[in-house]
Amino acid sequence: MDEKLQLLHRGLLVEYASLAWMIIESLVAVGAGVSSGSLALLAFGGDSFIELASSYTVADYLRRVTKAEKSESERAEGVTKITTALLFILIPVIGLGALYTYLSGLQAEASPLGIAVSLGAVVLMPVLPYEKKRIGKAADCLPLTIDAVESETCFLMSITLLASLLVNYFWKIWWVDYVATIIILAFVAKEALESLSEAKEP
Repeated sequence: MDEKLQLLHRGLLVEYASLAWMIIESLVAVGAGVSSGSLALLAFGGDSFIELASSYTVADYLRRVTKAEKSESERAEGVTKITTALLFILIPVIGLGALYTYLSGLQAEASPLGIAVSLGAVVLMPVLPYEKKRIGKAADCLPLTIDAVESETCFLMSITLLASLLVNYFWKIWWVDYVATIIILAFVAKEALESLSEAKEP
């Protein structure tokens, strides 16, 4: 087995780990967001679902490449487009959700479950993007590199989310949820533009 194939096998294992965490993170975040009325949690959960889809897409790509079912040239471009498009889909979802909750006058409640999942993300997420980016660059695997960008942004979002949830929990400042949502939306937009730029590079 050559060095590049070994790297891609390792990348596949990293994507499997990412899939496992994203399943937990997305379900818990959305569930906690619905129960507490937190748009920031729902936005975070929405991003987690998209990252879950992205990880699945990249994992499927790596599985096929390592098993020589498809050549990289046949699949890389399509996978890159999918992972980038998924990010752009989330932007209007978060924006419209923020507008709806503002007009409806919804106030987010404190969410211990949300704090737990965002704390878990803060602890676990730094490892995943580091490994994805390292392997992606070493193996010249663009889909894995783009997926690393998404994971990095998820980590930054989790810090923002955790801070807002703690403020709401200890000081009952409900509107901090809107602030966190705007920041998360900015992260998603930045993430989408960076992925688009990566995809356009020759």
